[in-house]
Amino acid sequence: MELIWRSISEPEPGPKWAGLFAELWPEYKTWWMREGIDARPTYWESLKAIKTHMPEILPLYEQLCALAGGGDLAARFLSFYRPPPYLSGCSQAIWPGKEPMLVRNYDYNPNAFERLVLHTRWQGRNVIGTSDGLWGLVDGMNDAGLAVSLTFGGRRVVGDGFGVPLILRYVLQTCTTTEQAAAALARLPTHMSYNVTVLDARRNYITAFMAPDRPAIITHAAVATNHQEKVEWDAHARMTATVERERFLLQRLTGHVEPEEKFIAAFLRPPLYSIEFDRGFGTLYTAVYRPRLGQMELRWPRAIWALNLYGGPDETRIIYTPETGKAAAG
Repeated sequence: MELIWRSISEPEPGPKWAGLFAELWPEYKTWWMREGIDARPTYWESLKAIKTHMPEILPLYEQLCALAGGGDLAARFLSFYRPPPYLSGCSQAIWPGKEPMLVRNYDYNPNAFERLVLHTRWQGRNVIGTSDGLWGLVDGMNDAGLAVSLTFGGRRVVGDGFGVPLILRYVLQTCTTTEQAAAALARLPTHMSYNVTVLDARRNYITAFMAPDRPAIITHAAVATNHQEKVEWDAHARMTATVERERFLLQRLTGHVEPEEKFIAAFLRPPLYSIEFDRGFGTLYTAVYRPRLGQMELRWPRAIWALNLYGGPDETRIIYTPETGKAAAG
């Protein structure tokens, strides 16, 4: 399967971001309205949610809304407040070696994914990460040495809150330490259950088990797959092998510390690496974050893309991923 990836660097919201919005908005609009317009919050409800829970990024939100044309529906979408429900797979872990490192697999439907690395300096803070929702992130890091990543929490409950990619954007825009990130994740409302792992330059880390119907649980877990403290959705757990993946990673973190490259390579093989693309849970990429060094890598079975927190030229890459039932290609 051939996938076209891009990296785009734009310090302040401008013509590049506006071009992305114009390109991707038609499909996002269809997704946003799939349950009907009345199922989504109004603009005033969305604006109030941003003002109440994320006031620090309100000016940024308003700037992006203006670049998107100032329309009502676009502004509602960009708030990422009470979006339609969506599921992903994913595995993530903190490597306990000398250099602080967060490694994750992102398992999702390739037809519903931006395949975009976005580097920004919005509000004076350098942030790089894998884009979702045009300004949200499914993983990323900032210039304070903070890295974050998400996995789906394995629960069907949908409630009143934000889509988690915007929560990750907020954390990276406003937090500099794991302690600050934990405090933010404990108070921010999420519309579905997600596990957010945070690592900072001092090797401090947490995993927050977030949910729309109960308080967030802040843990010192170094591994997160697709359940929280226990499996609550048996069918999803079996389909995604969440328990097996968690056990595999925990075994790699016990005893002696294995070499960095060996640890990363494990994410590119079963049971962590999935080719279930036809079921929406194929591994689209492996991300490696070394936040103290400002280094990000995207990896596939036969490709490595090294990226830098402080930007570089925009790039386009063609990546070949394994197809269901076929051997890895690169």
